[in-house]
Amino acid sequence: MSTGHDYPSPPHFRKPLLDTPFHERARALSQNDNFVPWSGYTTVDVFTTVEQEYFAIRNAATLYDLTPMIKYRVVGPDAERYLNRLVTRDVRKLKIGRVSYVVWCNDSGHILDDGTIFRFADQDFRLCTAERQLDWLLDSAIGFDVVVEEITAQVAALSLQGPTSCYVLKKFGLVGAEQIKPFEFREFQSAGRTIMVSRTGFTGDLGYELWMQPEHAIAIWDALVEAGRTRGIRAIGSQALNLARIEAGFLMPNIDFLSAEHTIRMHRERTPLELGLDWLVDLGKPHFNGRRALLRQKAEGLRRMLVGLDIEGNKPAHNALLYASPRDQRECGFITSAMWSPTCKRNIALAILDAPYFEMGRRVHADIYLHRELVWERRMAAATVVERPFFAPDRRRLTPPADR
Repeated sequence: MSTGHDYPSPPHFRKPLLDTPFHERARALSQNDNFVPWSGYTTVDVFTTVEQEYFAIRNAATLYDLTPMIKYRVVGPDAERYLNRLVTRDVRKLKIGRVSYVVWCNDSGHILDDGTIFRFADQDFRLCTAERQLDWLLDSAIGFDVVVEEITAQVAALSLQGPTSCYVLKKFGLVGAEQIKPFEFREFQSAGRTIMVSRTGFTGDLGYELWMQPEHAIAIWDALVEAGRTRGIRAIGSQALNLARIEAGFLMPNIDFLSAEHTIRMHRERTPLELGLDWLVDLGKPHFNGRRALLRQKAEGLRRMLVGLDIEGNKPAHNALLYASPRDQRECGFITSAMWSPTCKRNIALAILDAPYFEMGRRVHADIYLHRELVWERRMAAATVVERPFFAPDRRRLTPPADR
């Protein structure tokens, strides 16, 4: 694979991170040379500025390289039964041509990871995750007639998000793309290339994800850029995407929760119920990993929960501790993700709060530290528990979306 230079590629042991099929275009567009690792690949953190890229998500169309997303093919006579045993959601309800957001747990009910399941046929699925899970998936497959195969390198993926994203797909030539419903996917032919398009994303906005063969990646990138030229299309990095997902109330592994496989200290694990993901847990379906523990936790009541916070002022409460009141210095929680939302014009955050402080409308206080000109300043700001998502435009679900 080309590295974008005239000299030969270094040996693999001198360059431990892989290049994605889109790396040549990403390298050319990067003005900051700001790359970060993701699942063994090198990806862009910021192309130009976080602000420019964020506003492109909310006002135009954006391209984000999803190739490092780990992908598994799950196929075989027991594929549905196996996945239904693995994840907390009822896979039997997932129709062919649809996508479902899922989580899976260990026997203690603690989350190991989250991801998406694509259903191609009765017994043919694709599971996408942020981190590699093959050992757990194979161990969980014992006793099932199923094949689990990692296909990450076989599928290039590109996220196309923003209000003008549907227009870009139509201009690109994908006839009927506007009829794709949320969490649905279809295959299209373009210049002899097969492209699978799913109406999914991590921005909480109108958007799609494109899945293709790696050898077609550059040509499809170029064609999308040309199709979106009059609609302000822009490549974005992970920092801008992180701001959009906070507004959408989406959780990020290793930021809002840790996999139970990675925690060292007790009580640092989280269950789906504690993360506000009870809607992903179907306790009425047949047995799945962690079901007994989750039933017990639901009966006993939660001791903590992840919630949305609306914080006074405009200073993001990054990593702030939460207190019951300014005078009562009892810690009752902590911030996991925070930002000043330019779109919502609100100071928002995701936080883990102890009972009973996670009740809707409850008021707590954030201990915010600001670093100004090499001096640390402290602010105590009132915060209110509010509904998530913070930003949920109608266009994210409208079918067909309006042209912009």
